[in-house]
Amino acid sequence: MSWAPAFLSAAEVQGHLRSSSLLIPPLEAALADFSSGPDGGVTQPVRTVVPVAKHRGFLGVMPAYSAAEDALTTKLVTFYEGHSTTSTVPSHQATVLLFEPSNGSLLAVMDGNVITAKRTAAVSAIATKFLKPPSSEVLCILGAGVQAYSHYEVFTEQFSFKEVRIWNRTKENAEKFTDAVQGEVQICTSVQEAVTGADVIITVTMATEPILFGEWVKPGAHINAIGASRPDWRELDDELMKRAVLYVDSREAALKESGDVLLSGAEIFAELGEVVKGVKPAHCEKTTVFKSLGMAVEDMVAAKLVYSSWLSGK
Repeated sequence: MSWAPAFLSAAEVQGHLRSSSLLIPPLEAALADFSSGPDGGVTQPVRTVVPVAKHRGFLGVMPAYSAAEDALTTKLVTFYEGHSTTSTVPSHQATVLLFEPSNGSLLAVMDGNVITAKRTAAVSAIATKFLKPPSSEVLCILGAGVQAYSHYEVFTEQFSFKEVRIWNRTKENAEKFTDAVQGEVQICTSVQEAVTGADVIITVTMATEPILFGEWVKPGAHINAIGASRPDWRELDDELMKRAVLYVDSREAALKESGDVLLSGAEIFAELGEVVKGVKPAHCEKTTVFKSLGMAVEDMVAAKLVYSSWLSGK
């Protein structure tokens, strides 16, 4: 007997994954498994990226299998430079395929945009939990796209900041952000104004050259660097990258894909999973950077959670 795979739209995925906070416990386990090498049971090659040079785009393919979760997925993601601020098509689009690992049958095809936004923000929250200064009062978000919203959601659920600031290249989108979210957010007119004195900084931009400079960042701050996912793209300058203790999701991926890491020559101190496991320390007393490139095993955790929720509601 054959069966058709489930097709889950963005709205359906959102319904089964209402909060990024739901992902934090299983993602911590997955990060630890990934950083345990063969003993962790995660098989995940570095993402394959196909340039679509004619249209300034890229197609990424991100497969993963976890023995602990007994889950098999792949994500297809496209990301395009130079989208106008009025474009109705997002710069990043994604689809996640979930397979039955015992026989390879396709179980589900689901929107990957919601999954990408929520799992990325949840991983940033995990990094921040370990690496933020002990008394963190000021949160700063650079960028006002999809990732800004998902990060704001989980960070206001998980932490208590007295002040939240946002900067965006186009002020209109920053204003749209502050109108849409709950809670007070201060719009800043420059990156320097936004980050001065901030304890936790999140960079979620489409920048290809550094926008955040070490001289503006207070000692002991923690930075989650989410954008600049290509080897020739940057968000952070050399001074900040070399001064900070550098954590990554995947050493292998960072040394292939991250312009911030490759072009600065900064030394990677640890993977986040090593911190979760307790085999590497969290230097929350120092300036820290978590360079997030996103991993297939993170999509797998979210897709499995969504599918399990969908099954239970049938």
